[in-house]
Amino acid sequence: MQKRLTTKDWILYALIAVLITLLLLVMYQIDRQWLRLTEMQTALQAQAKDMRDLRSAVSSGTLARTDNAATATTPAVAAAFNRAHAMTQQAGYAQGDWSVNAFGNNLKTLTPLVSSDAYASDVQSYVLESLITRNPDTLAWEGLIAKSWQVSADGLTITFQMRDDVTFSDGKPLTADDVAFTFDFIMTEAIQAPRDRAYLEKIASVKANGKYEVVFTYKEPYFEALSLAGGMSIFPQHFYEPYLKTPQAFNESKGLLLGSGPFQMPDPKGWTPDKGNVELVRNERYWGDVQPSYNRILWKIIQNDSARLTTYRNGEIDAYGARPKEYADLKQDPQMMDKSQHFEYMPPVAGYSYIGWNQERGGKPTRFADKRVRQAMSHLTDVQRVIKDVFLDYAEPAVSPFSNTSKQHDPALQPYAFNLEKAQALLKEVGYEDRNKDGVLEDAAGQPFEFKLTYFDANEDTKRMVLLLKDLYAKAGVKMIPFPQEWPVMLESLNKKDFDAITLGWTSGIETDIYQMFHSSQAKTDGDNTISYKNPELDKLIDQARATVDEATRMPLWQQAERIMYDDQPYTFLMRRKTLAFIDKRIHNLQMTKLGLNRGLLPLENYVPAAQQKYQQ
Repeated sequence: MQKRLTTKDWILYALIAVLITLLLLVMYQIDRQWLRLTEMQTALQAQAKDMRDLRSAVSSGTLARTDNAATATTPAVAAAFNRAHAMTQQAGYAQGDWSVNAFGNNLKTLTPLVSSDAYASDVQSYVLESLITRNPDTLAWEGLIAKSWQVSADGLTITFQMRDDVTFSDGKPLTADDVAFTFDFIMTEAIQAPRDRAYLEKIASVKANGKYEVVFTYKEPYFEALSLAGGMSIFPQHFYEPYLKTPQAFNESKGLLLGSGPFQMPDPKGWTPDKGNVELVRNERYWGDVQPSYNRILWKIIQNDSARLTTYRNGEIDAYGARPKEYADLKQDPQMMDKSQHFEYMPPVAGYSYIGWNQERGGKPTRFADKRVRQAMSHLTDVQRVIKDVFLDYAEPAVSPFSNTSKQHDPALQPYAFNLEKAQALLKEVGYEDRNKDGVLEDAAGQPFEFKLTYFDANEDTKRMVLLLKDLYAKAGVKMIPFPQEWPVMLESLNKKDFDAITLGWTSGIETDIYQMFHSSQAKTDGDNTISYKNPELDKLIDQARATVDEATRMPLWQQAERIMYDDQPYTFLMRRKTLAFIDKRIHNLQMTKLGLNRGLLPLENYVPAAQQKYQQ
């Protein structure tokens, strides 16, 4: 049955038609606005690029400036930027694209001082800057934010003259007040910075002398006085100072990161671990004589080794650090070699891995407080076999925290050799015997010799090593229980000193200061002597070496310290590993330096030619 339309129906249809028309008009307007915003963004990016090109041209002297006398001035590029400037002169050089990398685990925090892992430090290095930097060819110090500096005759005072054209990424100028503030901020007890304070406590004061001169005064001579003062990352006072009133907010923060470096966080307060990836964008106000080539630096969190390799093969990350087991195979893989440059090297600053024996837990000494037990464990840890079976000889045994090529190392010391009989004799001397004939040693009270070895669960090589050690230890009647942990949980255990034994690694330097890891004073809460190792004789030698500026006098002191650690075995020192890296061929200007491969060195020295660029933003 048909129904005739009423006036009410016609009005309703008319209203619907009007609403649809309005909706279309709104969509059209939004579309126009979006196009306009895109055009504005493109224009701003083009202007920013022009400004960067102009700054680089002025800095390099390509563009002459004239004054009233029409006399050209051709300012030279600062020495710290010479290598980066040379890159920009290459025929295929272009700005643009991203550097895309991968981290093997989640980051707990990016906030400087609070963070303690190398990944966070890597991110911070693109954002924060210091007064001086080390030349990767000569290893000499060169001015970055500092133009020049003078060291007093007694070595206790260092005065830096600073550039007057440096700004933080938010546009605020970087002055001597920011340098002085940084020191005072770190030395504030309420700020969670015990590691940094452990070093900076050598400094009596840091004072601004005018807007662009800063004076560091030391309490006593220190062999790395210039490195310590000039290498301190500079914090913007206007950004971090409010946290002095709420230090707990700083200590618990996850992403407070702002500096003067070539890159910046999109939101300097907004990053949290649940975001996963870490992304930095170009600092459009960067003051440096050479602007960085990349628009962005991105780190993806990919914990699984196989997934990381697949991601690299698919071109979704730019580099892959191969495990020894797969390195030789991948070199025979045509697809891998077609897209990659490969590098195999061990720089003099390569860090070392170790097993740390916790000597105090819950305020009570553990079985590892007896050095004969630690010596026995080192004799049971067959490092040569671990290197051969797990790391396929892409590593060398570590004798101590000092590199075998360092002047700090006593060449007469040789790595602990596997010696089951000697280990058993040492343990028997302490009182361990298999009293109930179950194959496990017991102490005099009948307690079995068993312990948990904590390790990072996502590292396949470490897992294989731990299983091999479990079998080796069992031969002596020592029961080791593998205890894999996620990275944040592992760091928490380390900070609380809540573990039996742990295997980890330390980064290293050209000359290594062991105060942080082995001085008794650093066995305090939040200190990095996490195994509570204490030896007054070693403390004295560390103090003497640190206070000795003359290298010829200092090196014998370090060697004496090394001999004590060799005998005490606070750690079982494992190895220094070679870097086995595949890097996408689109990354250009990769060079080997005395600090290792120059990928990631700052000022940035790598780029992607325009024809090979993948990312446009």
